[in-house]
Amino acid sequence: MHLRTLTTRPKLLQTDRAPILYSAWRIILHMGDKYDCLKLDNQICFPLYACAKEIVRRYKPLLDKLDLTYTQYITMMVMWEHERLNVKELGKYLYLDSGTLTPLLKTLEKKGYLSRTRSADDERNLIITITDKGMALRDAAIEVPSKMGSCFNMEPEDAATLYRLLHKLMETF
Repeated sequence: MHLRTLTTRPKLLQTDRAPILYSAWRIILHMGDKYDCLKLDNQICFPLYACAKEIVRRYKPLLDKLDLTYTQYITMMVMWEHERLNVKELGKYLYLDSGTLTPLLKTLEKKGYLSRTRSADDERNLIITITDKGMALRDAAIEVPSKMGSCFNMEPEDAATLYRLLHKLMETF
């Protein structure tokens, strides 16, 4: 099947924030009728969704041993690195809003991994600090990345390329 290049951007992609998606759209759009753009195989989002779902599924047994969900785990990863952040900063690292973070942080606080305190300078600012128990969890989690790495049959060069491209895409959000 031949690929065609669009001469004009589809209205969906007419923004300055979509050059990567537009380029990929041009590459994957197959010749054919006007409904080809609705085929699952022509979507960029679907393989991203399917891979993300499968990766989280493979994390589950490893994280169950730590009594963490995937979102709690990535939150702890940020906290292991930074130790003290406000909710807004944490949300930027995780691409999560405060409405999603609040119940997550309450749960991690109940488990004793984090503490939440109001800033003395500004009561609206909630400061998240990792506890000693939360820092100790890092030792239990140390093998998770290597065990996850063994779940995928991908050449290191391909993994590096995928990492680079995904981060490039994330920069557009």
